[in-house]
Amino acid sequence: MRLEPVIGDDPRDILRALKSALHGAGPALGLGLVSMLPDEVKPGTAVVVTTSGSTGVPKSVVLSRDALTASALATADRVGEGAWLLALPASYVAGMQVLVRSIVADREPAILSGSFTPQSFAAAALMMVSTDRGVRVPTFTSLVPAQLTKLLDAADHDSAVLSALRSFETILVGGQALPPITLERAESAGVRIVRTYGSTETSGGCVYDGRPLHGVSVRIVDGEVQIAGPALADGYLGDAEMTDAVFRRTPDGTRWYLTGDAGMIEDDVLRVRGRIDNVIVSGGVNVSLDRVERVVRGIPGLESAVVVGIPDPRWGEASVVVVPRGEVLRRSEYVQLEEAREAVSHEIGPHARPSRLVLVDDLASLPSGKPDREAIRAAVAALH
Repeated sequence: MRLEPVIGDDPRDILRALKSALHGAGPALGLGLVSMLPDEVKPGTAVVVTTSGSTGVPKSVVLSRDALTASALATADRVGEGAWLLALPASYVAGMQVLVRSIVADREPAILSGSFTPQSFAAAALMMVSTDRGVRVPTFTSLVPAQLTKLLDAADHDSAVLSALRSFETILVGGQALPPITLERAESAGVRIVRTYGSTETSGGCVYDGRPLHGVSVRIVDGEVQIAGPALADGYLGDAEMTDAVFRRTPDGTRWYLTGDAGMIEDDVLRVRGRIDNVIVSGGVNVSLDRVERVVRGIPGLESAVVVGIPDPRWGEASVVVVPRGEVLRRSEYVQLEEAREAVSHEIGPHARPSRLVLVDDLASLPSGKPDREAIRAAVAALH
């Protein structure tokens, strides 16, 4: 089966090619950094998504028609059917799945034109309002936390943005952990949020508000989250070794994806604690940067903070809080750092306290909307 790269990231081009691939009438799509990939893929492949991710290591994930369709149907089973607004890059799995859900539901998606702004989002959302035989058609969209924060900030003084947010039956938010403060703000504003967890290897979000979608199984092995189900990727194109290492089959025939995320299941709810490998050794003690970041983001004014590790002459490694200058409340950096240190010390222990707070004009981000942690880490290290 032929693999055809999609040049550029125009969502309308991707939508047309995706329809053809899902219906089996056209070649598989190649999205992302695909210039060095083979021209042929196995039958049944719909998309190969190549992304460098937040760690900077390129991966070419093979997704079949069956996997993408299973994911879309499971989402509809959980949140309902209706019309979708694409507000994320279509070349990343979360945005692409908005298009897949629309195709499976046989509805044309609304597509945000140009750059993402609260005003363009509101205009696109409010134009989606429609009825079918006198019944309002539910609307849905997917966002990353940074987008939701920007919309909530605008909604404080723009009634059109607030109306747009409230117009959605459900807004899926994923890509990274949603700070509790942001979730509370959304709920207080009457915005219906569902937090999603998943990856390209699971065809996008497969656990909603901590509970697996229909057909998805989750287990914890040695502290690691592992996932099984019909939405799993076939593996990594041209890398059988990585495929075998990440996708493991048990004696009963079940195929599990090893996420690399630390987590636990409490009261049948999955709680993800961050990447197993996002750890520094500070003063001889392992410190999870994801856990520190989660605590720091609970502090007003630090909701968008990113925590990175840098070399430290005294402790070996230390954590640093990096936050956009415009989002910090009108308190001194020293006061905010002390609040962060106190909160981390209380929740985790004094060994995990961040050493510094660094203000930046903008946080470097990937096209998917996630923080570019490697770029942020390098920029902070250069300050030393």
